[in-house]
Amino acid sequence: MRGLSNISDPNLLIGSASSDDAAVYSISDDLALVQTLDFFTPIVDDPYLFGQIAAANSLSDVYAMGGKPITAMNIVAVPTDLIDLDTVNQILKGGADKVAEAQCSLAGGHTVQNPEPLYGLSVTGLVNPHRVISNAGAKPGDHLLLTKPLGTGIISTAIKRGICSPELEAKASIQMASLNTPGTAIAAVGLTRAGTDVTGFGLLGHLSHMCRESKVTARIDSAAVPTIDPDVLEFIKQGCIPGGSRENLRLAKEFTTFGANVSEEIQVLLTDAQTSGGLLLAVDPKDLHEAQDLLYANGAPIVSEIGILTSPDEKLVVVS
Repeated sequence: MRGLSNISDPNLLIGSASSDDAAVYSISDDLALVQTLDFFTPIVDDPYLFGQIAAANSLSDVYAMGGKPITAMNIVAVPTDLIDLDTVNQILKGGADKVAEAQCSLAGGHTVQNPEPLYGLSVTGLVNPHRVISNAGAKPGDHLLLTKPLGTGIISTAIKRGICSPELEAKASIQMASLNTPGTAIAAVGLTRAGTDVTGFGLLGHLSHMCRESKVTARIDSAAVPTIDPDVLEFIKQGCIPGGSRENLRLAKEFTTFGANVSEEIQVLLTDAQTSGGLLLAVDPKDLHEAQDLLYANGAPIVSEIGILTSPDEKLVVVS
């Protein structure tokens, strides 16, 4: 985005500068738009499931800002000489069913021909501008909560290599297709000071954005970070590491101090590029139990306490 022209608009509450999940534009004192888009190539063979996962991933950015999705539009690119229209329809049906689950209106979209298939959504949501969840606002002493376990990037690579069991593939797919609706609920009652969702930059990458914008350091207990399945660490040992995850780890070493007890496999896990990952939330300790109960009540698969925020240190993140 460097060097691009842009007007100064006081109603644009959150733009691209803070590495947040979506843009927020104020309409009135108590109403703002949340806008985002996302798309990617297939990570599973089943076209309907791919559509569900891609849609959930796109909707997640609105939930991560505390918003409620209201409209979505399809973004579709397909090689029509390789993929038949029935397959395209299954992708779109998967996306449409997930949008309907979010009680969001599918308003249309756009298709183009492309050498490889791509699918996702542009999504618009609504949020109270005083209840937005952003990267900024976390305070020293806040506890960090994570609502989905890590490992989907590693598992996706293991699937491509044919070494992932059907049971684990199904388990990971169900997680990736699950909506991050707890973000709307926890924002509505103001139980989080800052937050994001964990996607392509991995846990540490997205956490670093929060720490930078909030001017804090995160101290992560690696033993408390949940993994989808023990096989994930074995897959890492076998080299099932996506290129994006390798790059995430390279970058993370610039802003992270890893303790001597933190193995290379755990470092990879913490920087694994997730698809439709969970919410990462900074919560005041006095609100911790109430926030955990609310997240569970609104469908969070897990609520793991993985660390604490402190005053800024030499590094943005410290992992022990």
